[in-house]
Amino acid sequence: MYDLLNGLSVVEASSFVASPTAGLYCAQMGADVIRVDQIGGGPDFRRWPLGPSGGSLYWENLNRAKKSVALDLGRPEGRELLQALVRATGQFITNFPAEGFLAHNLLARERADLITVRVMGWADGSPALDYTVNNAVGYPMLTGAGPEPVNHVLPAWDLLTGAYAAFALLAALRRRDATGHGGEVRLPLSDVAIGTVANLGSLAEVLVGGANRPRMGNTVYGLFGRDFVTADGVRTMIVVVTHRQWANLLKTLGIEAEVAAIEAARGVSFAKDDGLRFGHRDALFPLFEAAIGARDHADLAAAFDGAGIVHSAYRTMLDAARDPALVDDNPIFGASSNPSGCAYPAVGAFATVPGLERGEPRPAPLNGEHSEAVLSERLKLSSGEIARLIDAGIVGVGRTGE
Repeated sequence: MYDLLNGLSVVEASSFVASPTAGLYCAQMGADVIRVDQIGGGPDFRRWPLGPSGGSLYWENLNRAKKSVALDLGRPEGRELLQALVRATGQFITNFPAEGFLAHNLLARERADLITVRVMGWADGSPALDYTVNNAVGYPMLTGAGPEPVNHVLPAWDLLTGAYAAFALLAALRRRDATGHGGEVRLPLSDVAIGTVANLGSLAEVLVGGANRPRMGNTVYGLFGRDFVTADGVRTMIVVVTHRQWANLLKTLGIEAEVAAIEAARGVSFAKDDGLRFGHRDALFPLFEAAIGARDHADLAAAFDGAGIVHSAYRTMLDAARDPALVDDNPIFGASSNPSGCAYPAVGAFATVPGLERGEPRPAPLNGEHSEAVLSERLKLSSGEIARLIDAGIVGVGRTGE
């Protein structure tokens, strides 16, 4: 946790991955992020994976370092309190619908400089999820060996959208500082997805070529890269991204002469051309399969490390979680209490800022844990008025929702 955004307050009304991720990244950099949920928790409050007590491990990690206000958003008074919090704060992240009680134009009537960052499914306001947007832009039809589509288990578009939303908020804040103008930023998952496809050159590829890229399994498109199996049965990924790595790989495997023979037979040179290595993989791959398959993984990994060759054995997520370099000895992790009652390393900001102290990760809040304090500080409500709202069931306080 850093204090780079100290003094910035953000109200977040959201669920699932993209919008909460935006608030999380702001909180990890020091912003005061106030998450507002339905009393008892929103639709993602019990999303899997769950701890032994039934608490959501997903929820408590996407909402670390935030404050929690619980309101009955099904009642007019609860919705009015959320609107008042947004106006009082001036910065709002949400994935609620663009129309309705949290429409930007409605909120901005009493706060002209309000900044709203709204995560959406499709640009027309219709709903979408990472899993459906991914299908829409074509990646499952490129994944795996085929012919059936393969869905990716990583919610990449949610995560990219969340990161872009945090960036967009800071860009809008900079504009407001310069001009005094607020405004709404809308971020549809579909636009992030198809825009990323375009940024990677893939949109141009299919339109210019008039055809889809063929399915290649674990082969890296346009580079020399693929999974190979060592003599002791370890499957490892090897990718060459520089010409020096290519030369070192041939030397390490002792196949320089064999590769030279392929070059001579085909009238090409692989020394400084990624595309040629990829294009002639039909001749190269069997050679590498034999050389890698003749050596044990530990021996090969040590040799690759010494030669600066990029490689990694396939392993499970449990293996990764037990890797000291990735987790226990990694300074982005620290100790934190958790609403689920489970003990495990908690992650803070991914970035390392030399010269600044990295604070410990902070826990996620209980549902409504900060309701009283936030309503008092932000809306200047008296203790008597807050007590009335709690008694009426409009405000929730410190409930786990279990």
